[in-house]
Amino acid sequence: MRDAPVFDVRHVLRGHRRRLAAGLTLGLLAACVSLLQPLVIGRIIQAVSSGGSPGGPILLAAVLFATGAVLSGLHGYTMGTLGENLVFDIRGELARRVLRARLPDLQRWAEGDLLNRLVTDTSMARVTMSSALAGVTSSVFSVLGCLTLMALIDLRLLAVTAGCLGAASVVSVVLARRIRKQAVVNRMDTGRYATAVDRVLGGMSTVKSSCAEAREADALDGLAGQARRSGIRVSVMAAGLSPAINVGSQIALTAVVAWGMARVAAGDLSLAALSAFIMYLFYLVSPLLTTFTSIGRLQQGRAAIDRLKEVASLPQESGPAVPATRARPRSGPAVEFEGVSFRYRESGRNALHEVSFGVPARGLTAIVGPSGAGKSTLFRLVERFYEPDSGRVLLYGADAASMPLHRVRRLTGHVEQDHPLMRGTVRDNLVYACPSAGEDDIAEALRLVRLDRAVERLPERLDTELGDGGRGLSGGERQRLAVARALLSRPSIVLLDEASANLDADTEAELRGVVASISRERAVVTIAHRLSTVMEADRIVVMEDGRVRAVGTHRDLMRRDDLYRRLVVQQFAPIPETHVLAAPSPGPDEGEARPAGTCRR
Repeated sequence: MRDAPVFDVRHVLRGHRRRLAAGLTLGLLAACVSLLQPLVIGRIIQAVSSGGSPGGPILLAAVLFATGAVLSGLHGYTMGTLGENLVFDIRGELARRVLRARLPDLQRWAEGDLLNRLVTDTSMARVTMSSALAGVTSSVFSVLGCLTLMALIDLRLLAVTAGCLGAASVVSVVLARRIRKQAVVNRMDTGRYATAVDRVLGGMSTVKSSCAEAREADALDGLAGQARRSGIRVSVMAAGLSPAINVGSQIALTAVVAWGMARVAAGDLSLAALSAFIMYLFYLVSPLLTTFTSIGRLQQGRAAIDRLKEVASLPQESGPAVPATRARPRSGPAVEFEGVSFRYRESGRNALHEVSFGVPARGLTAIVGPSGAGKSTLFRLVERFYEPDSGRVLLYGADAASMPLHRVRRLTGHVEQDHPLMRGTVRDNLVYACPSAGEDDIAEALRLVRLDRAVERLPERLDTELGDGGRGLSGGERQRLAVARALLSRPSIVLLDEASANLDADTEAELRGVVASISRERAVVTIAHRLSTVMEADRIVVMEDGRVRAVGTHRDLMRRDDLYRRLVVQQFAPIPETHVLAAPSPGPDEGEARPAGTCRR
């Protein structure tokens, strides 16, 4: 395992230094052009008041206005494209880190919260690193430029202006600091809402069958209300930035005009100088407001960046990501467990205790036992989703912990208990582990799992679109498609986690034939609760409480292992009549209409 480097804004910006420099330069040039405009307007006033021709200054002012507009447009375009490039790079980097994250650490995150960070928080980070950063840079330059030129015109008027705007700036700084704290709360509230929505959408059929629509809607309303309240607090504080600066600027303008006109009347200040100073005061308000607004955005963006850092800090799996290629096994047993113990960190539950057994390179090995015996944990250790606390897992004689991950996972083909399929076509799901598979290989895999005829009956055959989780196929068809996907990459070790759970009797018998056929060429390890599927296995491993209880054939275990014999008897013994639920007698209200919104329990 290796840890991911800390997510650093400077590292992300480094790849876009040229565009960032160009955008900042354009912004500074636009600010410089804006700073010249009041001086030119002052010359126009001076020319008119002295009886001269204002044509030259007017033409110069027109050129400055046009140049400023062009520079501002280029600045906006450059920073806009920079922002999109930044969010593209951030999302790409974070997506790669999530995909390469260690599964136990990744599973501690709620999917909705993780999705919210990768989508919404990256957009907030884009605003921070492009628009807000550029706004602060160019606005601060404009503010300093205005103050410098105002000082050259009249220091006493500048002192009055600085006193009024300084007080407003202090208020704005206090608000900006509080904005960040509230922005963190709002991002967390939004993440909780996204997590709840994801949970409801993932179990929509359960929600409807449980008549829980109103209850879930109320719960979502509650979480949305929390996000709304924290968002309103952020908006209120952000909205306070503009009034604070506006009030300060209005007081400053009133004082400057009143005192300045008095000085003009007394001959202590020229009208052109006063006009230029007032123009600079007007020009000062906009960049000053932009500065504190951008600071507010920066504070909100920093909250988003802090959340992205948490995603980027997910511990990473060891070894580089390598394109999928078929691994060639060495000789020896396919899988060996040597004194393997494992504890789940989340629950603290000991899942395996000193487990030791081997799986031959060919043949069918079945793992059976009560729920919670540690059967599925064995598969997770084989594929190195988890690492054992002690002991070793060997693949063809080599310690799996020292093998490259891509080799470990190309040696194995895993069919999970819930056989997850993805939104997309049948073909997309089938070739997911082997994108280069040819048509003949696809046809052979479908034929092996007896799914070829079912696919032929689909509207678009292999190109038929499936919904989330493989909606559009029956449960048995989804399960067989998952088996076909595992077989298509021609793994040396096939791991079947309750692969026949959703199959009817006929299809289960067909799958047993498929498993028997492929086990002649490779190692097949199956976890089974339905013991009818494994009674003919070459060897059966019986597990209980995370330990290997017995290993043998069905006939051997029936003779010498009480637990195995009890499991078989429980599944094949007839159900006593006393255990059969009697049909309820019709009640007095049977057949009567129920009030809307009620459900039978």
